[in-house]
Amino acid sequence: MTVGPFVTFRPATRDDAAELAIIMDIASHGFASWLWLGELGGTGGDTPMELGRLKMRRDEGYGSWRHAVLAQAYGEVAGAAIGYALGEDVKDIEVDRVALQPVIDLQKMVVGSWFIATLGVYSHLRGIGIGRAILMDQINRAGSLPVSLITASDNEAALSLYKKNGFSEAARQKAMSLFESSRKHEWVLLTRDAR
Repeated sequence: MTVGPFVTFRPATRDDAAELAIIMDIASHGFASWLWLGELGGTGGDTPMELGRLKMRRDEGYGSWRHAVLAQAYGEVAGAAIGYALGEDVKDIEVDRVALQPVIDLQKMVVGSWFIATLGVYSHLRGIGIGRAILMDQINRAGSLPVSLITASDNEAALSLYKKNGFSEAARQKAMSLFESSRKHEWVLLTRDAR
């Protein structure tokens, strides 16, 4: 897909894992790297971003490189999305970190939908339609499935984008503050009916 003459989309490859980890962390406002840090458990081994890169390199499971599409503009990766059909097996996920529980609980409400787990654009390329183009690409990939995603209640730009493109709020869950200085927010589940 091309947006104007300057944006193109391509499926991710395993070699894009580092880029995907960065964009996932940007899109989650640091939540991803915080989770990866917790997984490391003070082992003194890898950094959170290295663990994220390794997770993105997996062939199996939700949210790997196989589910990602990259947007390129002006000769560089501009953003990405990770989306997939959310299966019944998400109901079997047992959460090992309390901060993840509300997110998984919301996902369990939209089994059978196309779930956009990540949608992010590098800050210097925002405001020129790349985010909307990535969203439209994901909606097209959903085919006849309804589309769902989760964002933070304080992410006003994302909420505006999604609502302008046919999404409506389905549910909310209180988010755990990651740091004392973190802004209080909720996780917002947004859905869009099948086409």
